[in-house]
Amino acid sequence: MKCVLDTNVVSALMKGLPSAVAHLARTSPADVSVPQPVLAEIAYGIERLPRSARRTRLQERFDLMKAELPRAEWSDAVSEAFGRIKATLEKRGQRIEDFDAAIAAHAVAAGATLITANTAHMVRVPGLRVDDWSVNRP
Repeated sequence: MKCVLDTNVVSALMKGLPSAVAHLARTSPADVSVPQPVLAEIAYGIERLPRSARRTRLQERFDLMKAELPRAEWSDAVSEAFGRIKATLEKRGQRIEDFDAAIAAHAVAAGATLITANTAHMVRVPGLRVDDWSVNRP
């Protein structure tokens, strides 16, 4: 199963949360990718922190994640999926943040499952398959 990781999942991996780490370990590295908007959200979160040992540790973990996890390319298909997602949800009166729509668009365009702890929010996206790695499953 091809998987696109949402920001909350990469954050969980950076924290070493057992359920996320176990799911990742059971998934082929070739089937996992991270879209640039996820990296942007995490970079922003780290930049907002005051200079501290905690910020340094988070940056080191983030650098490790960036080195280990492949990227989901932002292609024309992703841009088109983004437009469809935003327009469809807006017509339904269910607006979605641009970064959330962009992350979902990467999964839709790739025919992948979005791995997210935010399933209640993301299930509204038409054509998007979601899974939650914060739940322990064998």
